[in-house]
Parts: sequence; C-alpha cells; structure tokens
Amino acid sequence: MRTFLPSLRAGAFYTILFAMFCATGLGRAWAFDVSAPIALLVDENTGSVLFEKDAEKSAPPGYLAKVMTATIVFQALKDGRISLDTPFIVSVDAWRRGGGPARKAAMFAEVNKPVRVEDLLAGALVVSGNDAALTLAEGLAGSEEAFVQRMNEVARTLGMEHTHFFNATGYDTPEQLSTARDMAILARHVISAYPAFYPFFSRGEIHWNRIRQRNRNPLMRADIGADGLQAGWVEGGGYNLLGSAQRNGRRLIVVVLGAEDERMALSDARGLLEWGFDSFTVQQIFPAGARIGVAQVFGGRENGVPLAAQGSVHVLAARHGRKDISARVIYVGPVRAPVVKGQQVARLEISRAGGKVQDVPLYTAGDVPMGSLWQRAIDGVRALVGDATRSVGRKIRAAVQ
Repeated sequence: MRTFLPSLRAGAFYTILFAMFCATGLGRAWAFDVSAPIALLVDENTGSVLFEKDAEKSAPPGYLAKVMTATIVFQALKDGRISLDTPFIVSVDAWRRGGGPARKAAMFAEVNKPVRVEDLLAGALVVSGNDAALTLAEGLAGSEEAFVQRMNEVARTLGMEHTHFFNATGYDTPEQLSTARDMAILARHVISAYPAFYPFFSRGEIHWNRIRQRNRNPLMRADIGADGLQAGWVEGGGYNLLGSAQRNGRRLIVVVLGAEDERMALSDARGLLEWGFDSFTVQQIFPAGARIGVAQVFGGRENGVPLAAQGSVHVLAARHGRKDISARVIYVGPVRAPVVKGQQVARLEISRAGGKVQDVPLYTAGDVPMGSLWQRAIDGVRALVGDATRSVGRKIRAAVQ
C-alpha cells in the first residue's frame, strides 16, 4: 500500500518552529557593534553566524589571500606530491617583488637559494612573507599565474562565490576581491581539512637569514585563545584581520575588513570573540538520526522519503535572554525514484531574528524503489493537474532550553 506524504513544489519548504522566545535579554547582547565597515563572527563547528556587518560586500583581501596560498600547499602535502623537506628555489622575480628589494613583508630568503617548504610556509604564514608566497607558488605550479588559477578553482569548489584571486601574495589590485563571508568559508575549510598543518599559523616567530621576526597577527598576542590565521594592511583599503580562537572546546572565526588601523582591527576582532564566547552556548535541536522533514518522490513506491542530517544538529542559542529561532527544509523536487538512502537532496536553513545563520545538508533516510507503472502514471497525472506542486507547510517543535 502506498503511503501518502504531503507534496511540495520545487524549492518549497517545511517551516520548523524551534521555540518562541521573548527578546528581552538577547536584545542587549545583540546590540554589539564594531567600528570596521565589514565584519563577521562565525561558530566554526556549526557554521552559525553570530554577528555580521556587510559580510557580503566586496573588498580587497590583502594578505588574507595567503590563507588560500597555504591551502593549495597544504593539499599538495596531504596528497604526498611534496613534503615539508622539499626544496624550492627562490627566483629572481620572487626575491625582487617579494623580498628585501620590495620593502614589504618578507622572510628575506636569499635569491637563487633553495628553501624547504616547511620554512617557506612559516615565512608566508607567520610573517606574511611575500617572497615565501611567491616561491611556493612558482615551486608548486611552475608560475604564479598557474598557481593563481588553482587558487580560483578551489575558491569555486568551496563556494566562495564572490572571491577572485589575482596573485599569491595579496598585493592590492582591482581584480582581487573577496568578502568576509568567503574568508570565513576558507578559514573553516583550512581548520577542518588540514589539522596537521594549521599550527603553522600559530608559530610565535621565525628566525631566517639571521633575522628574527615575530608573528604579524596581532590576535596571537591578545590572550584570548587565538591560534591563527592572517592579518595585514591593504594600500587604500585599511587593515584586514582573519582570526580564530578557542575557549572551552568551542572555536570561533572572526573577520574584520577595512579597519582604520591595526589597533582598531584588533579591538574589533577581540571584542567580537569575547562577546561571542560570553553570549552564546551550543544546544542540540535534533538528535542524530531524527527525521527533520520529508521530500516528495515522483514515480516511487512511496510518494515521500524522510530527511535527516548526517549527525545531530546544533545551533548557537543566546546564553542570556532568548529569541526566536526558526528553520525551513529547502529542496528542488519532487525527487525522482529510485531513491537511495544517503542521497543529499535538501538543506536545513536555520534563521535567527529574520537572518539566515546556518545551513545543514539533509540526506534521504531510506530507500524508495521505482513504483509500478500505475503509480508512475498517477504521479504524472498529478503533475499535470498541479497536485504534485501543491505546497504544504508543517510545523515541528524542537526544544531549545
């Protein structure tokens, strides 16, 4: 016997009501602001957005581009194509444009001399050495141009929709733009995908060519649990900072773009991190395996398939005071049979105070084999008369303490 489940049109959604909270306490916490024109605070584990200010406005990333430079190198190390001991030669171009003669951030590598990948990564990530970044790009891809092409390919893969890289150093140019949201996406990827190499960002200093330089990221000296990522001045664009910090098992990512100077960027970033750690707590809203929604199936033995996340679903809730948290299941449907358990067909969009804060992929929680010829014919008729595109909303309560 065929089970009836409500049908949803393409792109339709279930509204999921988590809780109705008064805004009393959270209103005061939510009043936090920063001086920088662009800022974002994200919970690394859940992806929840805790604070944003023009997070999708394009701006020059400056030396934050070196985080993507490092990402390409980290992947090559992970794949075994190179090792930390692999030597790359410092070219005349890398030395002239990125080394001492350029009078910008440099590790001061010697021209035409080999430098190990481990030392080049330290030079690029601890002191923002442009000579190190250029040498890594040329050594790995043959040229900076070929390396930048790979940077943009990875950016597209990660969903950095508003980012375009033009060089491996972060040198300011009109063609090189990103957003705070895209930089947070990149930081989350680096932290989760390369735990063995992420500690490069937290080294306190480097000694190279008889020169000692300390880490240029001011957050590293802010006594707030920071352990990366990158910071630097952009000519005509202000001071940028991309950082991450941990406290009591939680990790937050902060992005500040276009600050007046290093002092203001540090003040904004530190303030955001402290506010985020103090004002929010992680709470589970769906346990692992819970049925979160249903997607309509076309031409199947059943006309719907339950949806679930890969694990438990958590959200960041205000520690002091409460506010509405809602979500909706979004998918393009109906899903055509046969359906195999584990297909990603939808997403759970979680919102707070009218703004989206988190997306969770949803997967089919069961198989739906192809239906009989008669069942498929019925689905076809329903589609023709509009029954298969009828939108039905369903509210579900999930406790948030």
